[in-house]
Amino acid sequence: MISQVKNMNEILEQALLYDFYGELLNKHQKEIYEQFILEDLSLGEIAREAGISRQGVHDLVKRCGQTLKGYEEKLHLVAKFMSVKSKVARMNEILEENEKKSREELVEDIRRIADEIIEEL
Repeated sequence: MISQVKNMNEILEQALLYDFYGELLNKHQKEIYEQFILEDLSLGEIAREAGISRQGVHDLVKRCGQTLKGYEEKLHLVAKFMSVKSKVARMNEILEENEKKSREELVEDIRRIADEIIEEL
């Protein structure tokens, strides 16, 4: 069960990296990576369709993953996106709790989080 959760987290991470940086891969890399990560095809299926070896597909997918992680290490777009997403969720939680706080407190809390978001961007 734990390995399945880890695998799901890895797949989510790879999909996010692809969403942000996939356009930086060449056409062949994109096709193979999409088939493996997004379409969940096996190495063998992709190899047959692409006319390359299973090992070739494996190496290409691994290199693409490393390339995408390298872009993230330099640009941090996924990390910023996740941080902003978390802060917007916090804003929504604050607004849902509005019965407990005055309007001024709500506005102050929302502005503080908005300032954090702007600071990150």
